[in-house]
Amino acid sequence: MTPTACAKEMLPYAGPLHTAPNGKRGYLYMGFELDGNGKSILRDLERRTPLIVQQELYFDEEMPEMPCVYILSSGGPNVDGDRYEQHFVVRRDAFAHVSTGAATKLAEMRRNYSGLVQRFDLEAGAYLEYLPEPIIPCRHTRYHVDTTIRIDPTATLFYAEIYLSGRRYFGEGERFCYDILSVKTQAERPDAAPLFQEKFIIRPDRTSPEGLGAMNGYDIFANAVVLTPPDKAECLYERTKAFIDRERRLAAGVTRLPNGCGLSYKVLGDDTGTVKRLVRNFCSDVRRCVKGRPLPEEFPWRI
Repeated sequence: MTPTACAKEMLPYAGPLHTAPNGKRGYLYMGFELDGNGKSILRDLERRTPLIVQQELYFDEEMPEMPCVYILSSGGPNVDGDRYEQHFVVRRDAFAHVSTGAATKLAEMRRNYSGLVQRFDLEAGAYLEYLPEPIIPCRHTRYHVDTTIRIDPTATLFYAEIYLSGRRYFGEGERFCYDILSVKTQAERPDAAPLFQEKFIIRPDRTSPEGLGAMNGYDIFANAVVLTPPDKAECLYERTKAFIDRERRLAAGVTRLPNGCGLSYKVLGDDTGTVKRLVRNFCSDVRRCVKGRPLPEEFPWRI
């Protein structure tokens, strides 16, 4: 948990806790690889409560050889002092789809903050789709995410995050009432050559994110990153259209990442289901460009 502890913007919120134990310490390691028949399997799994991993399922009709894995938590919402660590490894030519069973709720925090450190390692020819459910911050939430990606030039990673502005239907609503949201993503090659780094820090009490150039009145922000070979990135770039739909209160844009490593796709909206659908459609285009097959339709209860 060193990267989270060292983030200077979180130091003002690193006060002592008056609970025992001092927050939850969740840990998860998943390693995917091909078996002798060319089927991708979850070969390695290590976890520490409250994180739970369901057995891999093979329900994807478009890629029946792909393991689909859901991460669950038995610990309720994230609270003061919670620290989580996740490590995903996809070995040579293996592939997987990973999601979460429900949205991540961030409870009110008064004495400390909650942090997540996660790492993705993709070897040659590997392919991973990581589409977790949205993150919902409550009043006085303090949350920090530090993501590191190490990826081979021939591998593909689709990674998405969806952030709500708060609990819109709780009392009079909690739009942008959290204390701080700090999100950092960086990527590198196996030889440690840097690819890109992105970081945003939102402190609504200092600078409102509702203005032009930020959220501009929207409630939901989706941030998706695709790291893939240049020819696949260009295929995807040509398929993806930027737009602003004022009637549906929806906007999306795509840009190339530095060093020819892939694309960044961002969505703004007011309806969670609509934003999730756009992100999933974009992921489906990624799979078409890389694997020649789309994502199947989402289950109705997850829309």
